[in-house]
Amino acid sequence: MTIVVSRRRTLAISLFAAATLAFLPAYAQTEGERLNEGDLERVVDEAIRPLKEEHNVPGMAVAITAGGERYFFSYGVASKESGQRVTEDTLFEIGSISKTFTATLAAYAAARGDLALSDKASKYWPALAGSSFDGISLLDLATYTAGGLPLQFPDGVSNVKQMAGYYQNWRPLYAAGTYRVYSNPSIGLFGYLAARSMGEPFDDLMEGELFPMLGLSSTYIRVPQDRMGDYAYGYSRKGKPIRMRPGVLASEAYGVKTSAADLIRFVEANLNSAGMDETLQRAIAATHTGYYEVGEMTQGLGWEIYPYPVDLDRLLAGNSPEIAGKPNKAVRLDPPAPPRKDMLINKTGSTNGFGAYVAFIPGKGIGVVMLANKYYPNPARVKAAHQILTALDRRRG
Repeated sequence: MTIVVSRRRTLAISLFAAATLAFLPAYAQTEGERLNEGDLERVVDEAIRPLKEEHNVPGMAVAITAGGERYFFSYGVASKESGQRVTEDTLFEIGSISKTFTATLAAYAAARGDLALSDKASKYWPALAGSSFDGISLLDLATYTAGGLPLQFPDGVSNVKQMAGYYQNWRPLYAAGTYRVYSNPSIGLFGYLAARSMGEPFDDLMEGELFPMLGLSSTYIRVPQDRMGDYAYGYSRKGKPIRMRPGVLASEAYGVKTSAADLIRFVEANLNSAGMDETLQRAIAATHTGYYEVGEMTQGLGWEIYPYPVDLDRLLAGNSPEIAGKPNKAVRLDPPAPPRKDMLINKTGSTNGFGAYVAFIPGKGIGVVMLANKYYPNPARVKAAHQILTALDRRRG
């Protein structure tokens, strides 16, 4: 197996002195500290090689940020048919990690006054007037606590008109804000309504406004023709090449394609957004706010949050099928928990042919991105990332 390792140095960033950004880590102050690249390569290889082999993953891209440095590790192929190698610029589907971008866009809309999270969903789409969404807030949709919206739309909902009819006829199973049921139609509608509040189509806002503001040049909803050669093929459980087929609200819920190089840049923006547009800084901070306790996890906007240090068992419990696939009692935090340095923030994402994971620790200034062109179980992702982050913390500590 060929492993390609590269490192890119990030520029020093001065901390922005604002109360709303007090959670920013101090890693920019210690940028001169550099990890031993040989040691880091061994740490990553020990975590990734067994995972890749056990789950027969054709290709993986791993990116790490630590102390203002970026490190990239590429494994295997982006296409078994062509033999094209994975690099940090290979485009992967990131599935539900897309929800963190959706949340950032909506938080940006809130920060500039286009919406309030407490607003009722029906305020932004006349088609919802008179439905159950007269009593469901944007925050309920964002945190999957609207009352039991399902994981996916039922068969037969394939366009906006059918989507409107589905929402008009839907009836909640639970009172809003009492149970968390992980749902693409829930956070997807959140993103759709946020875009309506801003007066432009969601895809255009993401590709024309949010991604450029974040400094992301290889992140797309719609991969352009001249980048299709960099777009990895995913592989099904039977080993067949596959790419996602977009459905209703796919863009909002699971439709982003990006590279390890861009996704680690997004992680760095979440670690320290100083120097970016001030409204965007407030939006990023808002996505780290905790709104509900759900088992071992705190639900933020898109992101899922844990106190740090966090043991592996708790992290696995928060990313378990029980949390992702079943109704769970949600305990509302009143007031919401503000962003803190001593937390681990993460999100998994999958499509039929891809599996991804992101985790970062603001107080340590470290983060990891893992992209693969085959679905493999979340526990394997969490264990590998926890192994890498633990080693990073020890070496920097």
